[in-house]
Amino acid sequence: MALPPSTISRSPLHTRTYHAQAFAREDGMLDIEAEIMDTKAYDFPSKMSESGVHEAGDPVHHMLMRVTIDKNYVIQDVVATYGAAPYRNHCTGIADAYRKLIGLSLVKGFKRSVREIMSRTSGCTHMTELTDILPTVAIQSMVKEARAKQDDEPEDSQQRPFQIDGCHALRSSGEVVKMFYPKWYEAAEHTEVVPE
Repeated sequence: MALPPSTISRSPLHTRTYHAQAFAREDGMLDIEAEIMDTKAYDFPSKMSESGVHEAGDPVHHMLMRVTIDKNYVIQDVVATYGAAPYRNHCTGIADAYRKLIGLSLVKGFKRSVREIMSRTSGCTHMTELTDILPTVAIQSMVKEARAKQDDEPEDSQQRPFQIDGCHALRSSGEVVKMFYPKWYEAAEHTEVVPE
């Protein structure tokens, strides 16, 4: 599936790519490896380049992070590194500061906590942006285990499925919940509009 083609002629300028992958570890924990890369579609002057020019297609930003989490989504380890940074070692020198994220929960106020710890000059804008994708990657990585746990529960279980009210399609008042999770369906309250 793709977006419909543009009806206006255009030229590429900037490409940002995110990539993330999760790995089950033999010690029962999970590693999430995430990457962000920015490239430009044109050459531009750069005082940090030996030639004085940053060439089109060469990464301007390339940040990588690995977080190790336990089954409760709590970060046990962090490794941050750089493949490319516009100000080289002036940027990369902050990498070890991301170890301050150890002990945070990916599912309890994570983004707010990261912004408090790594805000402005305490961190790297792009490395901090990379952390934004970690919670949903972690949750998607543990879906199989969560579903297996749900399948093992008796039909009269009082444990509400984790995905309900997690998005528009799975709202408790929606058709999907009504069809697949009828026990947890809650009809939407309709307020009567009285004409004036």
